Amino acid sequence: MPPPCPAFSRLPSPTPPTDRSKTRPRRGSLTAWTFIAAAALAPALAPQTARAQSTDAARKPIRVPAGNLEDALNSYARQAGITLSFDPTLMRGKQSDALDAPANVRDGLAALLARHRLQAVPVGDNSYAVRTLAESSGAATVLAPVVVTGAGETAYSHVDGYVARRSATGTKTDSALIETPQSISVVTADRIAAMAASRVTDALAYTPGVKTFDGFDTRYDWLSIRGFDAYSPGFYQDGLLLRNNAGYSIWRVEGYGAERIEVMRGPTSVLYGQNSPGGMVNVVSKRPTEEPLHELQVQVGNYSQRQVAGDFAGPVDEAGKVLYRITGIGLDSDTQVDHVKDKRFYIAPALTLRPSSDTTLTLLSQVSQIRAGNSYGFLPVDGTLLSTPNGRIPTHTFVGEPDVDRYNQDQWNVGYQLEHRFNDVWTVRQNARYGEIKTDYRQVYQSGFLTEDADNPQSPANYRQVGRVVFGSREHGSLGTLDNQVQAKLRSGDWLHTVLVGLDLQRGRYQQKTFFGEAPSIDIFSPVYGQPVTLPDPYQDTTSTLTQTGLYLQDQIKWADRWVATLGGRYDRSVIDTDNHLDSSSSRQTDSKFTGRAGLVYLAPNGLAPYASYSTSFLPITTVDPKTNRPFKPETGRQYEVGLRYQPPGTRDSYSIALFDLRRQNVMTFDREMVPVQTGEVMVRGMELEMAMQPITGMNLLLSYTWTPDARVTKNANPDKIGTQLTATPRNQASAWGDYRFANGIKVGMGVRFVGATDGANSSAPAKVPAYTLFDAMLGYDFQHWSLALNARNLADKVYLGRNCDSYNCGYGERRRVMATATYRW
Repeated sequence: MPPPCPAFSRLPSPTPPTDRSKTRPRRGSLTAWTFIAAAALAPALAPQTARAQSTDAARKPIRVPAGNLEDALNSYARQAGITLSFDPTLMRGKQSDALDAPANVRDGLAALLARHRLQAVPVGDNSYAVRTLAESSGAATVLAPVVVTGAGETAYSHVDGYVARRSATGTKTDSALIETPQSISVVTADRIAAMAASRVTDALAYTPGVKTFDGFDTRYDWLSIRGFDAYSPGFYQDGLLLRNNAGYSIWRVEGYGAERIEVMRGPTSVLYGQNSPGGMVNVVSKRPTEEPLHELQVQVGNYSQRQVAGDFAGPVDEAGKVLYRITGIGLDSDTQVDHVKDKRFYIAPALTLRPSSDTTLTLLSQVSQIRAGNSYGFLPVDGTLLSTPNGRIPTHTFVGEPDVDRYNQDQWNVGYQLEHRFNDVWTVRQNARYGEIKTDYRQVYQSGFLTEDADNPQSPANYRQVGRVVFGSREHGSLGTLDNQVQAKLRSGDWLHTVLVGLDLQRGRYQQKTFFGEAPSIDIFSPVYGQPVTLPDPYQDTTSTLTQTGLYLQDQIKWADRWVATLGGRYDRSVIDTDNHLDSSSSRQTDSKFTGRAGLVYLAPNGLAPYASYSTSFLPITTVDPKTNRPFKPETGRQYEVGLRYQPPGTRDSYSIALFDLRRQNVMTFDREMVPVQTGEVMVRGMELEMAMQPITGMNLLLSYTWTPDARVTKNANPDKIGTQLTATPRNQASAWGDYRFANGIKVGMGVRFVGATDGANSSAPAKVPAYTLFDAMLGYDFQHWSLALNARNLADKVYLGRNCDSYNCGYGERRRVMATATYRW
């Protein structure tokens, strides 16, 4: 059974939510709440705030960076607090130089538009429309304008289409992706919906550097990033860690509740503390909106799938100071494995309060429940990867006991994201969340074929009866996280510094009772269920408490609107206390570590952005060194990455390529006498390509390719392990998705996913795990308030091995899944 979450890790994240679509000029004073970090800086902040307020009427100039004209207008509108409308075809191919625009709105817009023979015409209170000079004189017919909101896209807002331009995952500030010196992929809500991706693994199946284990697992999402497991310490939600314990309480996030799913590849400790060197997954929740949103959805599919979902949002009051959103789903389904159900319930209420244009408080919460069986059956290698005299084991085979197996989980959390802007320089934020998770997990699984005819090893009788064991774990966890941030934007001539100082805290408490014992054998080709299974006493009964404090500093330095340097450092201290209730013993492990990152990006006028970066990570190890009787030092990671991004001016296309050298060091290994020593190192080198484009109007095309020629253990106390892979990582992995929307409302889409061969987990599979190619498809029709769609994953119903095979176990990938979805919006 795969260990879901080996070690304890870290926390934190980005910033506020809030849909600032019609943002007004920010004015105001400090509200009653107080941040820890803000209090420390209060003496310095007070004069700045007073000066800003005293000169409020002076209307300081607005600074607009160079770039395409559409983005320049969005930036100007955001800073000036106005609403613009225009025909988007007027913006195509047009560029804007960096500009210190006059404070007078008409003069500022004129400075941006004059050289393009465009003009801004007042059309209402604080609203303007962009016209050609001919249109302004009445010589031409005015096209229907498209409204551009003052704020434009933010790192937390909805993205129309598949290409996001901004993110906070890589910097904890609302930054342009093209200025971030590390690989980040963003899967938008529109893309999730088009692919009917209800699970995180479905949504990330077309993302480079990500290996999803395609066997359907009713327990949790299981994937790796750049060759390292991503479920330890856990996914992030809204920048705060959903820390898993070292057992089977794995926090689950729903694809329908996500505004975007972001993957940052490579070490992330400089902002988030303890973490895997491969990268992180950050799920950005759907937030309240200014525009009313009403959506009801019904979905049916094979395996008796039935699902109802709803998404409702909008303002509560006429002034738009209070916004709400409620998102939820209910699922009842069978699976491809006999006697295994998949039942889920999820609801996520959210509320945004905006007492002033400078202060935003968003409350986020969710409750979810899983009542499922265990689709991960741990089938033997013989009969799946290898053939047997009795043929292959059917994909629907269930080796457990229907009355024993279960994966029942209840989880809830509630938190807030608070932001206050003092002036154009200083902003403070506080993000916090508390949640609890309970898991009752029991499973009977096979332990290998039993020898019935010792004299004839190839006898069919030796490949029918399998021994079985019973395993289970009852777990309860609670987790509180807090991230305080102070941001300063400092400008001097052509230099702009975005300085971020943060202090984050985390405390998690995890109780676990785990048992393991023998169970009756079963004929795997003709199973008969209902045999008595006795649940043994627990062999583990522990309570672990983790506390962590991290202090970090980051400076994003932009010079002449062409060069962007990102420098960051962080110091962490973590303490893990463990109480063993079986022998009344207790232990404490204390770790501290400094991590850092440095990166440089060049922004060329033609949309090219080459970059280079260096980043580090750390992850504590709970294993005790038998020579010193103290825990081993934390594992460390370091990565060199160079890449190139390209965003052609005047388009929504995006292209990127990255090459990386990633090392995981201080890895705990075992010598030939199975004594633990800290001498290991794992190396992963590779290249990733990602493209998102719109070749013609109405068409979206996504392409990705991952080449990992070198993923192996380079140092180990056991020489036999050198050269093996820690996690099954294919040399080649590629995907492509394309969809087209006709003018009459019909939409079609097709995708293909290729995963190359591997040697299994730890390179221990007795034979090559074969490569496989899967096809996905979509057919839909949009009319009036309705959207209808028919999605199929693994359209050809290919039988393949999509799970982490090793020397004992293997598992089938997900067979064809078909879903029909009807969505009504009003």
